[in-house]
Amino acid sequence: MIKEFRDFVAKGNVIDLAVGIIIGAAFTAIVQSLVNDLINPVIGLIVGGIDFTSMYVVLSGDVPPGSSLDAARESGAAIFAYGAFLTRCINFLIIALVVFMLVKFVNRIRAMAEKPDDVVPEVKTGPSQLDVLIEIRDELRGKETP
Repeated sequence: MIKEFRDFVAKGNVIDLAVGIIIGAAFTAIVQSLVNDLINPVIGLIVGGIDFTSMYVVLSGDVPPGSSLDAARESGAAIFAYGAFLTRCINFLIIALVVFMLVKFVNRIRAMAEKPDDVVPEVKTGPSQLDVLIEIRDELRGKETP
């Protein structure tokens, strides 16, 4: 059983999957930083600094007016936190767009790398040296024989 487990772990698919998960986790941190630190502040400037995360509606219970979302949750009231959901949807769309552009970029680089470089377009450069010598020989033979 240990030998079977060792063979299973040693297979390329398991190792490739592990590497993919590790790279994916590191890439997730980069994309989240891109969205949270670079893109969201720009969107905040465009929409006038509105923070959707703290928007909610009280369904039942008492929440003091102007309370934050955390204070409303702590009060035990039933709240409809549509702002947090909206923020996560916007973040998802931004992350999906960034990942799409990255995949498109990587595919373009991969296609350029797979394009064979040894295909050289045929360019007519005139007769070769051998062709010229054959032509001279044929002309000299023609003059010798009447």
